[in-house]
Amino acid sequence: MLTELDLNYIKKSFTFWDKLSTKEKELIELNTTKVTYHKGYNLHNADSECLGVLLILSGELRIYILSEDGREVTLYRLNAGDTCVLSASCILNSITFDVHIDAEIDTEVYLTNIKTFSTLSNQNVYVENFAYKNTVERFSDVMWAMEQILFLSIDKRLAIFLFDEINKNNNDIITLTHEQIAKYIGSAREVVSRMLKVFQSQDILELSRGQIHITDKSKLRKLVQ
Repeated sequence: MLTELDLNYIKKSFTFWDKLSTKEKELIELNTTKVTYHKGYNLHNADSECLGVLLILSGELRIYILSEDGREVTLYRLNAGDTCVLSASCILNSITFDVHIDAEIDTEVYLTNIKTFSTLSNQNVYVENFAYKNTVERFSDVMWAMEQILFLSIDKRLAIFLFDEINKNNNDIITLTHEQIAKYIGSAREVVSRMLKVFQSQDILELSRGQIHITDKSKLRKLVQ
């Protein structure tokens, strides 16, 4: 059962809320649940059925595609306050590729089931517009990820990722494994490890078990530019 606090969070995030009828609002309230996904859990993949729309309360989700040889390419990551519509991709006719969604850390979400969101999308143009607008906004993230993989060297991609991480978290210490970073930037762990050692030899960072300490942000910034 959703609390008043839960509903306020949902109302604020679902920008179409004021365009819903009383019956439609009740439909969302009755068919939205709070769910916790533990770190590493796969919420959605090519073989699973549509979940519905996910509104992130806390934690982080990673959206990625998987090649035939098992290589993962991260499209983007979502954090608290973000909405994930690709978990309801079966109602988006323009989405013809399979995406995978993992919980990067323990993540709590509000899940509006697919039947409810599909019904609302079909009968209310504001809900439908919300879904497509969200998808279009994320398309720029996808294009940026593809552009990096196709056109940027591995040292620049890694530098951009590290620089973005310390700015996002406001912390010079990054607690990610080399394997995780490789998945984020679409590379191999061995390549990432080798490049991190190069950065260490240039006094840009220090490596320790499970941590990367950025020691010279100005040098890192020069690699990004």
